[in-house]
Amino acid sequence: MKINFPLLALAVGAFAIGTTEFSPMGFLPEIANDLSVSIPQAGLLISAYAVGVMIGAPLMTLWLARFPKKTALILLMAIFTIGNVLATVAPDYMSLMGARLITSLNHGAFFGLGSVVAASVVPKDKQASAVAMMFMGLTIANIGGVPLATWLSQNTSWRMAFAAISILGIMTMLALWKALPQDHDVVKPNVAKELRVLTRAPVVLALLTTVMSAGAMFALYTYIAPSLHVFMQASPQTITLMLVLIGIGFSIGNHLGGKFADLSLEKTLIGFLVLLMVMMLVFPVLAQTTVGAAIGLVIWGAAAFAVVPPLQMRVMSVAADAPGLASSVNIGAFNLGNALGAFAGATVLSMQLSYAAVSYAGAALSFMALILVLLQMKFGLSKKACGAV
Repeated sequence: MKINFPLLALAVGAFAIGTTEFSPMGFLPEIANDLSVSIPQAGLLISAYAVGVMIGAPLMTLWLARFPKKTALILLMAIFTIGNVLATVAPDYMSLMGARLITSLNHGAFFGLGSVVAASVVPKDKQASAVAMMFMGLTIANIGGVPLATWLSQNTSWRMAFAAISILGIMTMLALWKALPQDHDVVKPNVAKELRVLTRAPVVLALLTTVMSAGAMFALYTYIAPSLHVFMQASPQTITLMLVLIGIGFSIGNHLGGKFADLSLEKTLIGFLVLLMVMMLVFPVLAQTTVGAAIGLVIWGAAAFAVVPPLQMRVMSVAADAPGLASSVNIGAFNLGNALGAFAGATVLSMQLSYAAVSYAGAALSFMALILVLLQMKFGLSKKACGAV
């Protein structure tokens, strides 16, 4: 099998970004203790990162549009590396907060521009699979990178975890420099024109579909630990195992989503959104046993991440006049969906409803995403997307 080195380099970058995004969840107590803040305060470091992604995605993409994409991606990883170095040496809580914001600025633009580059280095009938291969780095980060960073933090210090991620950033820059083709035809962007593309109905609906799909996933994912504790009195060790199984499901789904999306974006989205909805409806029952929870979470994880490649390809297709900007904004939409899902779960719990209701809230969001896809098909708003793959 021939190795596609540009895709491999992009996947390494995705692995690095995924590791720095999610790993602080594993060592919040160490950060809180070292910087003399509460765990909820330390948790705001994760929220700050998500906010930075939403803000940075369009701004960084527009700013870097003047550069060749290879140069832009290397610059983004330079920002990533600087942010993690600053996190390593942060003397206090606010300094670490600032470092996390700096780190987050690269996230949306990297995945946005990276998706465009990934699609450009393969034949048209393999574009969704190429985007999926880049995102595979993100799913592998959940299986390998995050646990390793957590282990490093617990056995040395959280600063060493960020230092290791910084080294990973340098390695990614070298990989991108060596592997990516140089594009010399740089067209100065028409900012007003590109922003107008984002107001078109097909683009808006595609972005809303992303928000709802991500919201469906994170409604359950955010509260998976307490849900498992309530449903099956899961021990910390069992919860850790379940998180690993979810990561495996993510990887399986990412691969399947890319493969099927090369055949049909619409059928892939409909099929996996229905599966995601069904799994969240039955999960409270499946989670009564360890085996049921394990099987359910692998399938749920696969369904949740299988929609990512087709969602990214859909936005790039319907926003062909500004694929880089739209693709980056779509990453911001994923993060907005993350916040929506967490908020939906919190709202359900604040109403004194059960953790089963949290799962049902996720199913409702998946149903809304499904309706948006069907509306786009009914009114012909996805024809452009259909013809692109």
